[in-house]
Amino acid sequence: MASAQEISDFLRQVEKRAFRQTAYAVRDDHVALDIVQDAMLKLADKYASKPVEEYPMLFQRILQNTMRDYWRRQKVRNLWTTLFSSFGQSEDEDYDPLETIEVESADSNPADQLERSQIMALIEKALAKLPLRQREAFVLRYWEELDVAETASVMGCSEGSVKTHCSRAVSALSTLLEQAGIGTRKLQKGVKP
Repeated sequence: MASAQEISDFLRQVEKRAFRQTAYAVRDDHVALDIVQDAMLKLADKYASKPVEEYPMLFQRILQNTMRDYWRRQKVRNLWTTLFSSFGQSEDEDYDPLETIEVESADSNPADQLERSQIMALIEKALAKLPLRQREAFVLRYWEELDVAETASVMGCSEGSVKTHCSRAVSALSTLLEQAGIGTRKLQKGVKP
């Protein structure tokens, strides 16, 4: 059984990555913050009796389910909005692009930091162009560093599907980044969120 301090430490450790992952999925920072907070509350409320070692997988599963709930609600809202908008004037929503993630490193100079932040901005734009499942698989496998089995469990699909989604995502990202003039040599410098 985890103590209140252990739960708090775990949530503090995962909050930024969870927010970033959710922001990629829903493309709205305010909604992403709400989803992450809901997931954190569910973990603390319903799974406080579980051992701390189980929290990473539990939290990822809760986060994914909370995002799915959001998408279901959006689907219903969009249906009704579409129906009602035919009676009146429709308003187009303008989505702001994701802000670039600042990559800080104590041992690098400002020019390297600028280059990394520009590469991260390109990676984020390329990620935004991927289909949802490919983006989800890529983020879980390569940024959250889950293995194939854990990713399959979180996504609710087979390991083969995870491999397929990851392969397609890497291929698409590679193509998009090469078109932007970023080769694998620059990426091997260790750009990671």
